[in-house]
Amino acid sequence: MSSSPLVDLFGFPATLVHGDPMVLDRWRWLCEHLPRTRNEERVLEVGCGSGAFTIGAARRGYQSVGLSWNAADVAKAQERAAMCGVEGKAEFVVGDARELDRRPELVGQFETVICCEVIEHILDDLRLMKALHACVKPGGRLLMTAPNRDYRAITAPDDGPHPKTETGWHVRRGYSAVMFRELCDQAGFVVEDISFCSGWVSQKLTWLWRQAGRLDQRVGWLSVLPLRPLPLFLERPVQWLRPWPPFSTCLVAYRPRFAERITESSSVTHRSVKAV
Repeated sequence: MSSSPLVDLFGFPATLVHGDPMVLDRWRWLCEHLPRTRNEERVLEVGCGSGAFTIGAARRGYQSVGLSWNAADVAKAQERAAMCGVEGKAEFVVGDARELDRRPELVGQFETVICCEVIEHILDDLRLMKALHACVKPGGRLLMTAPNRDYRAITAPDDGPHPKTETGWHVRRGYSAVMFRELCDQAGFVVEDISFCSGWVSQKLTWLWRQAGRLDQRVGWLSVLPLRPLPLFLERPVQWLRPWPPFSTCLVAYRPRFAERITESSSVTHRSVKAV
């Protein structure tokens, strides 16, 4: 029997309703920066979970690879990829995001790297950012989301205390635009765009999902299933009527094509001036 009967029945859209209601917001944002392609461009998703975004990228024409530390999630993602008709275009491997810099086979292989709601779980976030930079081809992009440092807690644990060790929960509250710029500067990325997603409607649906899920995960899932389309229609007017901090900060970062050449040129010029 399939472990994902809804995906078996409804295909890819069902992969976006297995998690919290904010997953769809992140996918819609990703689609803005993943134009459909026939050019065999490669995408790496670091922290792919059960594979929704990796599968979605494959459906948009990319050769995609999803990396997850959880072998059970990898197996589930592979099953779902077959159900969605992208077996062979979406590949999944077991790997720890904290050890990404120990995967030389991934270095410089991808036009786009996706990392959604992962970096806030990792103490050495600069190490991860540098490893992500290494995986992106010159001229490629990083698409990253993380909790907005200025969010209003959906449920009490969002306010902490955040653990000092990597337990699987968030080790920091989130990221502001300035924090993302700092990481990009240190890692070698150029910030292309910073925006936000998941407003009041999505957050309140996530609150309902979490509260009902305390009784039973199936109850939580069923309680919000018929309400999941609401953010598509209501988020903007509600935000206008009731301004509310978005839950996630969204980053588009660019790896320069000519940075290495510029560095070499500057070095040569410096040596020439010194010689004179």
